[in-house]
Amino acid sequence: MSKQDCILTIDLGTGAVRIFAFDLEGVFIGSMKGSYPTFHREPDQSEQDPEQIFITVLYVLKNLLNERIQPSGYRVSAICFSAAMHSVLPVDKKVIPWATPSRGRTTGANRRPVQLKGSPSGKTIYDATGTPIHPMSPLIKITWMKKEDKHRFHLTARFLSLKSYIIQQLTGETIIDYSLASATGLFNIHSFQWEDAALDYAGITADQLPELVPVFYSSPRLRPEYQASLGLDESTRIIAGASDGCLATLGAGVWGEGKATITVEQSGAVRVVGKDVLIDEKQRLFNYVLTRDYYVSGGPTNNGGVIFEWFTREFGSFRKAFDLEEAMEGLIQEAARIPAGSDGLLFLPYLLGERAPIWNANARGVYFGLNMQHRQQHFIRATIEGILFEIYSIGKTLEEHRPIHTLSINGSFAAYPFWAQLIADMFNKPVHVKNNSDSIGLGAFLVATTEMGMYKSLEEATRGIDLPGMYRPDRNNHEVYMRLFSIFERLSSKLADDFEEIAGLQS
Repeated sequence: MSKQDCILTIDLGTGAVRIFAFDLEGVFIGSMKGSYPTFHREPDQSEQDPEQIFITVLYVLKNLLNERIQPSGYRVSAICFSAAMHSVLPVDKKVIPWATPSRGRTTGANRRPVQLKGSPSGKTIYDATGTPIHPMSPLIKITWMKKEDKHRFHLTARFLSLKSYIIQQLTGETIIDYSLASATGLFNIHSFQWEDAALDYAGITADQLPELVPVFYSSPRLRPEYQASLGLDESTRIIAGASDGCLATLGAGVWGEGKATITVEQSGAVRVVGKDVLIDEKQRLFNYVLTRDYYVSGGPTNNGGVIFEWFTREFGSFRKAFDLEEAMEGLIQEAARIPAGSDGLLFLPYLLGERAPIWNANARGVYFGLNMQHRQQHFIRATIEGILFEIYSIGKTLEEHRPIHTLSINGSFAAYPFWAQLIADMFNKPVHVKNNSDSIGLGAFLVATTEMGMYKSLEEATRGIDLPGMYRPDRNNHEVYMRLFSIFERLSSKLADDFEEIAGLQS
């Protein structure tokens, strides 16, 4: 390897593919992004076209290679993958997606009835797999298909994740890494095998799932036709990589006791890393595999930046047509004019149901405490505070099991200084902000360089991560937020029956 070698990371997100390039010293070279749509053809159902996603991956990869990598004399030594969790793609024996109306793979946003939750079988599966019982999980999606889409279920040869499909198209190998498998609800995180109880419940066999491999697995090679079209040689490593959540945690430098990371993208999460599975009797937390020795534990929220984007589209002021970013920045400036706590206006942000910590797919959004003194700026600030109250509720649940002293935040919404300061104030902890490349991409780079022998372990790899930005909490604001959070928490619990009733009416 030479200094002109580089590593590419391909992140298959819920709405876009992001490809990053690093030299072997971790210096960011460049990146490109390509988006793809999500279809909502029925209530509570989200699907995407895997063939369209694959074409987008090829398009973005080709452009990055042509415009930034090859003209600069770089040679691609490895490509490492990351992907959003919980996708399911039924394929036939030729690995062709079934021709449903959207030819789709279901994403993590679906809300479907769950009878398993709260049952003895559900607890057994949760303890084995580390995945909370929720419509997000492939376990529940496949079970739903078995009951409601029997024709497609019985004709399906294999159930893949999106990353498994993309890697299969590029290399011919059908694999899934331990990390992504551990988010399916079908994988035993203790034995590192598919879990029999979960397979029985879903009505499938291990042969219908991809081959399990470690995150460092690098045996596949690009098919000759893609080597030729992309200008890559056969020695380019294709590394399985991990889930986006695990890699975001790794790329944020969160390793060891007392540290946690917060991601605020379209969705959000709070995560810690440790050698032990966190045992939560209320089944509120996930435990996902990073390697055989380390688990990433925490909780996800459906309702991150996507809620603020919704608010901006519906109520924002657009000086430039379709410029969502500028409109959001304008709203944030308006929110900063209002004191912490929005003068008692609270927002429950559950427009997409909710995962951790309430795990209620029927939860709905609520503005509470409204009076005649509240203006548009109050609604803006209350919306942001409500999104972050939900993030705080996950962190509070995690702290029941493990102390947290410092936070690292990442994601496009966490990059806003206003949001970062609110997180520091709510948690009453110093917040470090990563100010260079995407944490998921950097995490995938660290997996690749560790696999290539440049680091002895991921623990060693994280030591070089620099987190220069810091926000310190305002104690007075923290006190205001804690008084409001107690109301936020009670409302989220008290309204459970009403959420269920209104969801029934809406469906």
